[in-house]
Amino acid sequence: MDPASSDAERTLPTFPLGTVLVPGLVLPLHIFEQRYRDLVGDLMDLPEDDREFVIVAIRDGHEVGADGVRALHNVGVIASVRDITPLDDGRFDVVTVGATRVHMEQLLTDRSYLQAKVSPMPEQSGDDAELLAPRVRAAFATYRGLITDSEDSFEDLPEDPGVLSYLIAAALILDVNDRQSLLEIPDDSARLRAELHRLRQEIALLRTVPSLPAIDLHTTPPSLN
Repeated sequence: MDPASSDAERTLPTFPLGTVLVPGLVLPLHIFEQRYRDLVGDLMDLPEDDREFVIVAIRDGHEVGADGVRALHNVGVIASVRDITPLDDGRFDVVTVGATRVHMEQLLTDRSYLQAKVSPMPEQSGDDAELLAPRVRAAFATYRGLITDSEDSFEDLPEDPGVLSYLIAAALILDVNDRQSLLEIPDDSARLRAELHRLRQEIALLRTVPSLPAIDLHTTPPSLN
């Protein structure tokens, strides 16, 4: 792939989901609908390094069915394909990892699956990401400890502010719209600040109402590569 193409508008296959992919997050997919079998088949015709498509969260509608999706969010993430496993019945198991954020410019409907013209969204650090990152790491460790009833520790959390901001966006217990809002924040500083505010709210609630039902939050965060 021409490196210069990453700075320009591109047309990519599009996979609407009822969840939000963030950069760096590993996301396995089980492909069973014919239109997405077509999508994977087309990807398999490409060189391995060019196997990419856009995952974008559904704003209105649902994943399954030809008329299930009524509206999509305006920002998605390019999913880079790491592995494709064809199954005997024509389905596929696909492992992807979130790459870069893109703005959805135009949807195209001339194939069995959606395509979109997308433009890249630059990653920006912001003014105080380095100062915010240690505070967010500590707050998330406390939050995770309260949820899982385990000891607070942030040694396994990344120090890089950008990587940390996306990991927290993926790991917080949020609805799709709230997670999408974090994805769309333009820089690491603003995202970390929003996450710190949310973490402090959740910590205060958990400490005030210790009898909340246990929530299955893994003691290790989602895999970010």
